Parts: sequence; structure tokens; C-alpha cells
Amino acid sequence: MDNRSLVARSLAAVWHPCTQMKEHERVPLVPVARGQGAWLEDFEGRRFVDGVSSWWVNLFGHANPEINAAIADQLGCLPHAMLAGFTHEPVVALSERLARLAPGRLGHAFYASDGASATEIAIKMACHAWRNRGHPERNLVVHLEGGYHGETLGALSVTDVAIFRDAYAPLVRRNLLAPFPAQRAGSREFQCESCAEEAAGALARLLEERGESVAAMIVEPLVQGASGMRMYHPRYLALARELCDRHGVLLIADEIMTGFGRTGTMFACEQAGIAPDLMCLSKGITGGYLPLSCVLATDEVYGAFYDDEVSRAFLHSHSYTGNALACRAALAVLDLFERGDVIAANRAKAARFDALAAPLAAHPAVRDWRRLGMIWAFEVAGAGPGFARRAFEVALREGALLRPIGPTVYFMPPYVTDEEAFAVLVRAAMSIADELGTRE
Repeated sequence: MDNRSLVARSLAAVWHPCTQMKEHERVPLVPVARGQGAWLEDFEGRRFVDGVSSWWVNLFGHANPEINAAIADQLGCLPHAMLAGFTHEPVVALSERLARLAPGRLGHAFYASDGASATEIAIKMACHAWRNRGHPERNLVVHLEGGYHGETLGALSVTDVAIFRDAYAPLVRRNLLAPFPAQRAGSREFQCESCAEEAAGALARLLEERGESVAAMIVEPLVQGASGMRMYHPRYLALARELCDRHGVLLIADEIMTGFGRTGTMFACEQAGIAPDLMCLSKGITGGYLPLSCVLATDEVYGAFYDDEVSRAFLHSHSYTGNALACRAALAVLDLFERGDVIAANRAKAARFDALAAPLAAHPAVRDWRRLGMIWAFEVAGAGPGFARRAFEVALREGALLRPIGPTVYFMPPYVTDEEAFAVLVRAAMSIADELGTRE
């Protein structure tokens, strides 16, 4: 196999996600032959630092030997069995460990295969729980301006990113939109406590007016990924939890991207000292190996469905729910967290990476430099139409895989990234700022 032939075959046979395929007349696909640690490599031996963890999923590097070994071992005894009416050790062990790790008392795990499915499940659980309690009128969901929770129709009903939602507007239900806790429209500053309190005041007014029709509120804790790594103060989460409690609204924490250490704690909710009623997990849960998602629910939510009547059960299903291979990969990921004291190790590593990135943060074209845990982000002044595509090409030339969101350049590398690899990301971003930015 070689680069050119694989790209030609892919363009002829594959419809690539989140892509205007006509762009590949000008911008070639990047063929990947193999991965090792934080690096990807094409068929000609050209290497790239995976600066976005392959869409935010890879935690411990490509071809991690411990995850490889766990999957190989599981492959030899049970790759998959249906979970309706059956069970197996990996799914039980994973559910027990997630319940111990999660904030609060999230004691029951429901599995699917991807983040959007987890969102769908959480929304259905919340609304159905209220129906089972005799309040079918409580079926609306509050979501934040700029939020992203997936691209299936239910998930789009709580997503506020126009490019994903507008084409399907006639198919998508309208829910209730609450302000994002920021100083100004488009702001990404996350140390603004007064902004959190102001936005919570708006949420309070919304729930006073419409609370009796609201089943749940869904948030991406601390950072909205698809809106350009927009970060906000944890005070907002604490106040939102209080308001949800006051109005009997279930709180759904979408930790699909923020979970498993990305924000500096195992789960972002911990930084606000709160626990949700439902928590959505995916992406890093298997270390970037296999599709898996999970919704953790409180005993109270679970109890709303526990009944003699089948119609009161949660009858949602996926053929590969609780796949044994994926659960075993997730258990290996949790083992790596425990043995390596990864959360603490990442804090020390992030401080070293901050020092490496200091010249980039000071670049005259860089705006709103910010870091939260193992996420670094900034905007490039003067970024015009086509910036993201052009920045992607510049980064590839410099040996880095970066995928900007509009004018936002971000790093979200695997946790195994070392100083040498991070320096490549910084050099690539410096080239982007030099070539595509405006010095004001």
C-alpha cells in the first residue's frame, strides 16, 4: 500500500464525516498507516503528532501495549454477547468502577456506542422518568447557548451550533436555550465569576417561568468543545445545580469530551463540587480503541422505571450495548489511570508544557490564550474565511495534526505526549499565527 493509492480508493468509496468532500479536490486526505504513542505515520514514513487525540478520544497513545493486551485477552474468551437478558464480567466490573469514580451516587450504567447516543439516552431517561412519575408535561430540556451534544435528532435539539443544526431545523424539536456564562458574545474567558452569577440569574428566571414543563438541563461542564473550547467558571455549575434542585429539574452532565481527566480532574463536575443526576460518558472511555458510551444514573432515576409494567421500563436498545471488548478496553484505561496516578502526573506535565508554549501565548496574533487541564486553546487575530483549512495544512507541513474550529486553534494531545512532541505542536501553531494571523 502507498499514500496515493489509498487516498484514491478512499475518495471513491468513503463518505468522510464532518467534511465537504469537494474540498479534497484541493486538500488531499492524510493517509494513516500506523500509530505509536502520540504519533501517527503515513505509508511513506512521514510522522505527525496527534495534537487532537484523534477527535478527542485517545488518552494513552496509539498501540498502547497494556490496552492491546487486555483486548487480545478478551478476544480469546468473549468478544460480544447481547446484554438484554444476559451479562458478562467486563460490563459488570466497568459499571462498578465507574460508579465508584463518578461524583455523587450514580449507581446504574446504561451503555451505547457513541456520544450522541448517550445524549439521546439521557434525554429520553429524563423525560420518561417524569412521565412515569405522572408528569408527562415535563418534557422540555434546557441547554446552553453554544452547546454541542451530538448530531442525531434528539441531540441536535439541545445543540446550538448553527452549521450542524440549521439544515435539519424542520426535523428538530425546539427546547429552551439559556445564556452562556460569558462577559460578551463569543467570549471564551473562563475566570469570570460574575459572568457565571449573571448567567445563573437568567437561568433562574427561565426556570421560574417554565420550570413546570422542564424535565432536565444539559450542560458540557466547564468547556464547550465544538463551539471553540469556550470555557466558563465552575461557579455556574454550582448555581445551576442549586436551581435544578429548587425546581425539581434533572441535571445532565455531558462529560463525553470533558471526562477522564481532560479538564484536570477525572470529571469536570468535580471542580464545581457537584454531582449530576445523569452523566454521559464516551470518547476517552476506551482510550481511543473501540466505540463505547455510557449514561450513569442515580438510584432515583433508575427507580422511576423499576416496575411490574413493561411499558414503564426503559426499552431503549443497541445491538452492541455493553460490548465485552470495549468494556475490557475501558477497564484497561482505568487501570492505567490508577497505576500511573495520571491526574496528578498530568498537572505536572501541563505546567511544563505551559513553559514550552509561553512564546506562542505571547505571539502578537494570539488572542484569548487559555488552558484547562490538558486542553490548550487560543484564537488567531485576522483569521478569515478558510482559516481552519489553511491552518490544518500549515500544521501538517510542520509535522502536527491540528484541526482548528473556526478561528480557534487548540491542543488536546494524548496524555503520553512528551516535551519533544508538544514542542512540535507549539512550532506548528507559531507558524499558523505567523502566516495566517494579523499582528495588532
